[in-house]
Amino acid sequence: MPILAHLVGYALDMSNPYETARPWTPQEEKLAAVIVHVAAIFFEFFAPIIGYLFLKDKGPFVQHHAKESLNFSLTVLIIVILLGISVVGWFLFWAVPVYWVICRVIAALQTSQGKFFRYPLTIRFIK
Repeated sequence: MPILAHLVGYALDMSNPYETARPWTPQEEKLAAVIVHVAAIFFEFFAPIIGYLFLKDKGPFVQHHAKESLNFSLTVLIIVILLGISVVGWFLFWAVPVYWVICRVIAALQTSQGKFFRYPLTIRFIK
């Protein structure tokens, strides 16, 4: 079964449309959580929101990481807007993407080891 189809919960085999989905294994939860963090590097705001909407009911590990990724995205968005408005912030504008990529990579590595990672300096909008 293709991994993308499995992650969003759809099966390609529709021989029994009333069959209930089996619970995810810890490895599948870990893979989905890592994908949420890594995809956020390339699709900053969209990957965490899509990950949260589709994966929040798949298990506590995936739900935690989808929320963390989305909260970090929202926090970075607010920081970028505030730095863009202030003239002094233009001098610090380069620091945000560097911090953002480093945090995303660390989150993906920690998640791949099965740890519940929390982004530092992040406002928890979604609890």
